[in-house]
Amino acid sequence: MTNANGPTVAADVPEVDWDAAAGTFDDEPDHGLRDPGTRAAWAARLRSWLPEHPADVLDLGCGTGSLSLLAAAQGHRVTGVDASSAMVERARAKLAGHDAVVLHGQAAAPPVGERRFDVVLVRHVLWTLPQPDTVLRHWRGLLRPTGRFVLVEGVWGTVHPVGIPADRLTALLAPLSRDVRVERLSGDPVLWGKAVEDERYAVVATV
Repeated sequence: MTNANGPTVAADVPEVDWDAAAGTFDDEPDHGLRDPGTRAAWAARLRSWLPEHPADVLDLGCGTGSLSLLAAAQGHRVTGVDASSAMVERARAKLAGHDAVVLHGQAAAPPVGERRFDVVLVRHVLWTLPQPDTVLRHWRGLLRPTGRFVLVEGVWGTVHPVGIPADRLTALLAPLSRDVRVERLSGDPVLWGKAVEDERYAVVATV
């Protein structure tokens, strides 16, 4: 599905068996962060996006917990959520010994009850969800006053591009946030383990 604002194509997202994919998920450089340079690059970006003081971070669609681990190592209290039980199992093992919990549930409606957070952290998940405007409003309700979104997204492919462009996402965030900042990530090959030419970016939006 495309629209006038760009390729927001949740309806066209291919079905993936994430439980089956969990065993090899970390083989991608930006997933497992096994390379010291890639891990350090993501750690530096995350440090610039997250609060300087210890904060409550909700990592939605956390996968195997690589970003959750970086946030916890920087002193934050992390709650990860993933719909794949196999991903959750690996994330829990990765985060053992840290101030973190990993829950099994949907990113669009995380099972956190009445808890509120300082940060909603999401990487490469929002574009897969139907009605991203509705999802963002729900996530806004999970943030404390002066909380922030940290959303890493992009557009991938040329013939049939998939994803959500930065201008579309910033437009969706405008009524929910008092400050929205876009940081372009395509030009940093260390983050991805290779040079990339597609649109990759982070949006940090303070509510």
